[in-house]
Amino acid sequence: MKVLVNAGPWLAVPPPGYGGIENVLATLVPALRERGVSVVLASVGASTLEVDELLCAYDDGQFTELQKPYNQVMGIAHAHLARVVDELRRRDDIDLVHDHVEVVGPAVLSALGGPPVLHTLHWDLRKHPAFYGAFPSSIAVSGVSESQLARAPDALRAAALGAVHLATPLAERDVRVEREDYLVVMGRVCGLKGQHVAARICQKLGLPLVLAGPVSGRDTPAELDVVAQNPYHPLHNHPDVRYHLDQVSPYLDGDLVRWIGSVGGQARDHLYASARAALFPIQWDEPGGTAVVEALALGVPPVGLRRGCLPEIIDHGRTGFLADTEEELAELVLRVDELDPEECRREARRRFSPSVMAERYLELYEEVARGTGTRPRA
Repeated sequence: MKVLVNAGPWLAVPPPGYGGIENVLATLVPALRERGVSVVLASVGASTLEVDELLCAYDDGQFTELQKPYNQVMGIAHAHLARVVDELRRRDDIDLVHDHVEVVGPAVLSALGGPPVLHTLHWDLRKHPAFYGAFPSSIAVSGVSESQLARAPDALRAAALGAVHLATPLAERDVRVEREDYLVVMGRVCGLKGQHVAARICQKLGLPLVLAGPVSGRDTPAELDVVAQNPYHPLHNHPDVRYHLDQVSPYLDGDLVRWIGSVGGQARDHLYASARAALFPIQWDEPGGTAVVEALALGVPPVGLRRGCLPEIIDHGRTGFLADTEEELAELVLRVDELDPEECRREARRRFSPSVMAERYLELYEEVARGTGTRPRA
């Protein structure tokens, strides 16, 4: 089977630092190719993932352009899709398209009439009610958790082929480092992730906390300072910047609670694996939870609020703790030593390894290729 995997024009695959969908594809594609699938990756020229072919409309990722007004950036995704469509029109050896581009991907590909398409939903499905309420009938869809699909519009939920949980290559590695006393929150710094809740809890309990992740694309404290000190900077009033400055920064003391910016590669894995526990005080219904499965794979017990996909990933009392309130979360943080890191690793290998994700997607590919995974055209 030859599959065109449409990653989009935003970040390279794998990304140099933070990058949700791009990290997912950097995990999935090698596992697919090990199983004999030829992969044509539609991404940007800076992508370094080993594939059979690379298609691109841009040399570098366009993620930073998203901070500009919509009328200045609206053509980026469409230029990328135009490149994909042109490729699909000129050749007949693509058996299936696996699309990961929000809204624009299925909107464009549904009108092409080319190879069958499986579109994976990676985001909050309440964002685009008009589009998802009348989703193209020729496109097959899958989600990244059952809780995500449960919140989808009725028509989209009825048409979905099911959920494929996200995976991490860490589940197939034995990463072991000396455990330290600090707790960690890994991910983009924004109100949805709840870093201020983790900081408040750890300051109250006197526990060291490391916050790691970008703020509105700014990867270091020095880069963010440039934005914060210039009221005319385009990002000065960005919601993520204001959240960090107004709700997170008051807890940062450089000692007990620290924000270190983005961390990538082996340094990131070492930072994560060394933590006593990973905190997930999420303030929204998280669809996928990549950082949670990474914590499990590294033997770092996850402790979070009972929202979104977390109850599907964490077995309360065995591989992590789930709380319903901030007060309960603080109590459970003090009990993390009751959890067995080896049990966390075993669960990650069993449920969240690249091979498990690839096998599940191969099942969906076959279903879609046979024509049984989409609704009949009107």
